[in-house]
Amino acid sequence: MLLDESAHPPGPSPASAASPSPAIRIPIVGNLTPAILEQAAQPVDFAIDDEVRERVAECREYTATAMSGGRAVYGATTGFGPLVAFPGRAEYADQCDNVINHLIAGQGEDLPAAVARAALTVRLWSLCQGRSGVSPEVVDALRAALRTSFSPAIPTYGSVGASGDLIPLAYAARALLGEGHAYLNGERLPAGEALHRARLSPLRLDGRDALALVNGTSVTAAAAALALARLRRSYDSALTLSACLADLLGAAPAFLAPQLLRAFGHPGAVRAAAVLRERLEGSVPAPDRPLQEPYSIRCNPQLLGAAEASLGHAGRVIADDLGGISDNPLFFAEDDLVAHGGNFFGQPVAFAADLLSITATQLGNLAERQLDLLIDPHRNGGLPPMLAVEPGRQHGVQGVQLAATATVAAMRREAVPASVQSLPTNGHNQDVVPFGTQAALTALAQAERLRWLHGSLAVALRQASHLSSALSPQRRAGAPRCVAVLDRLSAAFAPVDPDRPLDVDVRRAAEVLDEIAGSVVFAHHYEEQQA
Repeated sequence: MLLDESAHPPGPSPASAASPSPAIRIPIVGNLTPAILEQAAQPVDFAIDDEVRERVAECREYTATAMSGGRAVYGATTGFGPLVAFPGRAEYADQCDNVINHLIAGQGEDLPAAVARAALTVRLWSLCQGRSGVSPEVVDALRAALRTSFSPAIPTYGSVGASGDLIPLAYAARALLGEGHAYLNGERLPAGEALHRARLSPLRLDGRDALALVNGTSVTAAAAALALARLRRSYDSALTLSACLADLLGAAPAFLAPQLLRAFGHPGAVRAAAVLRERLEGSVPAPDRPLQEPYSIRCNPQLLGAAEASLGHAGRVIADDLGGISDNPLFFAEDDLVAHGGNFFGQPVAFAADLLSITATQLGNLAERQLDLLIDPHRNGGLPPMLAVEPGRQHGVQGVQLAATATVAAMRREAVPASVQSLPTNGHNQDVVPFGTQAALTALAQAERLRWLHGSLAVALRQASHLSSALSPQRRAGAPRCVAVLDRLSAAFAPVDPDRPLDVDVRRAAEVLDEIAGSVVFAHHYEEQQA
């Protein structure tokens, strides 16, 4: 599926305008990262060097030799799943239809294009490792599609994450063939039309190519990696918002004492406290605050440190998965080995994704309780209830808290682990399954809900800052880093006076927090890589 120059006459055309040239060029070398997968939401040019091409071609040649020599190769010479004991179709090319068509049985709304494109990127990176036996044309086709805004329409439900993401990836492969549906610049189209507009020609596959496209955990890995990237930013946002809350209320910094946190024994808590101390430098304690703050302030280092540790563990598991190969079988020409096994069993990421969901939920609990603290006149340092300028005549952030409560309730329900919900299926061929795809997609949804909660808290903090300045001008001067954050929020939207719809403000606040966290998270992980 190379760019098809014959699909349109020379010169500008609406179709070519619909598929802008990619602004990002990324070589397929080293490790695939969540940051790269986020970039793949937009057109990206993944550069494939000669070494990669040679590796893919050599594996393809060995695969063809193995099959022509009469060796049994799952999915190429056999049926699929529990029907492996039966021969497949006589012609390898016919096996493509054999593998894809029976898997077109998914249900539910389409996955976000960002997830679908990230899955294609994971698949491309994996196939370029040269162990899957695909033809070089498949690699070129994935690269060509990702250079445009093309995205396959993939239903949410269908994968149990045990033989890879069979059903979701079958929809992706089908779209590349020009069948089913796909998106181009956000518009849902018949896949053939989307390919035509993107100046892409339909892919042609044989049975080995088709199975290699569908028999991996690429959707699971992609969704988990995207969730991880969002939650890393949200973790930094939680630190920022916690510091701003403590600064606005004038909380004494005793709960951040280095000696106290070292005695706790958890490195994550020590690091979280260090960040909070740094961001609270210059804060002035209020004389009327209690000796011990509520846990939503006092226990920040312990909670956030545990979150950092969980994100770190999940990140290492996801990194291993992105660097691995989840196909079956795999081909090792140097050992004359066609290895049949279970690398497509997505249990590691299933556990990690559930951990991400649980972590996101507790961070959501923290944000909702901090919001409640901020609107309570008995605990917020004398600010009016609901942070309303004229309580009763106005209602401040009352509606924002209601929505936050509903969001936390949804997060708690979704935090039930998917990775232990094993159900036998596929004629008991898949008698134990990890449900990693559902775990990863849930983690991604949880990450988005957490963003809404942080946006809600940020709106309340911006309102509290406005009221604090009006009631006591000297309180406006606090920790410079916290003041800078509140200034950015203040520039993004006005205080609530009078009442107005705040749904857009919550989303805008979440975007501001992402912008603030993005540079911090990037710098942190760059330093990690350098170390």
